[in-house]
Amino acid sequence: MKSYSEGERMASPPTAVPWIPPVLYTAVLAGGIYHTAVSDGPVHLGRAAGFVAGLVLLLTLELVQRRRWSTSTPARPAAALLAARLVLFSAVAVLDGSGVSRALFVLVPFTAYLAFGRRTGLVCGAGCVVLLVTGYTLWVPRWWVRAEYVSDLLMFGLGLALAVSMAAVAVREQQGRARLEGVLTELASSHARLSEYALRVAELSTADERNRVAREIHDSLGHHLTAVAIQLEKAEAFRELDPQASAKAVSDARWSAGRALTEVRESVSALRDARPFSLTRALTDLVRHLGDDHLTVTLHITGDETEYDAESLTALYRAAQEALTNAHRHGRATRIDVTAAYGQSTARLIVADNGRGFTASTAARPSGTGFGIRGMRERVELIGGRVDIDDRSTPPAAGGVVVTVTVPRSPLLAGSVA
Repeated sequence: MKSYSEGERMASPPTAVPWIPPVLYTAVLAGGIYHTAVSDGPVHLGRAAGFVAGLVLLLTLELVQRRRWSTSTPARPAAALLAARLVLFSAVAVLDGSGVSRALFVLVPFTAYLAFGRRTGLVCGAGCVVLLVTGYTLWVPRWWVRAEYVSDLLMFGLGLALAVSMAAVAVREQQGRARLEGVLTELASSHARLSEYALRVAELSTADERNRVAREIHDSLGHHLTAVAIQLEKAEAFRELDPQASAKAVSDARWSAGRALTEVRESVSALRDARPFSLTRALTDLVRHLGDDHLTVTLHITGDETEYDAESLTALYRAAQEALTNAHRHGRATRIDVTAAYGQSTARLIVADNGRGFTASTAARPSGTGFGIRGMRERVELIGGRVDIDDRSTPPAAGGVVVTVTVPRSPLLAGSVA
């Protein structure tokens, strides 16, 4: 965009109603020609030619300005053009014997108002009145007692008032259009920004959904597939030594596979009709099928889960699955105690085992570098909960790992868990 110095700041267009000057020039030309035609005195061809030439120059000046500056004229050229018009108005008025050309001076405050503002327009209007009164005083003795001159002065003043009023209306209209264009431009810009933000939100939502699905697959199908693998390994190992234990392991593997399929169906149903989820029932079912002759799993539940949000309960269940799988497979625990306590504002899940702990296990670390631990933390922290892992495998501790998961009653209470 072109910049202008203080002296070349952009002014308003010379007129917001482009037909006014040409119409007035044409009317003055017609009036002058008619007066010359009907006048009884001698015709001065030189004066008449000068009169017509002055009006033609005025029309040419309008055309040149509009072609050179189609929208706005810089302040300095606008001032020069106004001065040129004033000189031509004066010349035409001197050459016009009819006096009609005095009407041209109403364009002075009109043009000045549009180009430089209200104050300049009023000053120019007052100057035109003073100029006319001065001319009358110098060339018309006692003009103030002659009705035709007083009438001309009053009509000229009325014309100036109308011209200034019309200029004020035109300026307000221009300002209104400029404001409307600015609003439309801002709306278009805001729409573009909103579209960009919507695209970013969609991208972030897609990434969040991918992470959620990854956690869901790991915590649900991953857990059960791991259990199936463990049970099948156990069945293979005890096939000859303890057929009964081998058969039970196969049965447990079959249950884990069935449970995996059930959880997939429940997830689909939850997406369709938001079927309520029971953490107590799910934990009871999970613990019952996990215990065997080599692993004792106990479950203690206190409080009521009725008012808890399904997302919070699901987070606790996935954490229990992960903690039990780690204790059984990686920690080689022989006893696991699971405690679920529903409080007034938070629920707490504690999974404590007597296994080898993280020190002896290479599958997971307390820092949460494994995908399972990391996924557990992400799921719980997203709803405002917290995961604490206490590795007790280093002497003189008793051994094992204690996983404590705390979640709020509702994800809306995120940040309230101390």
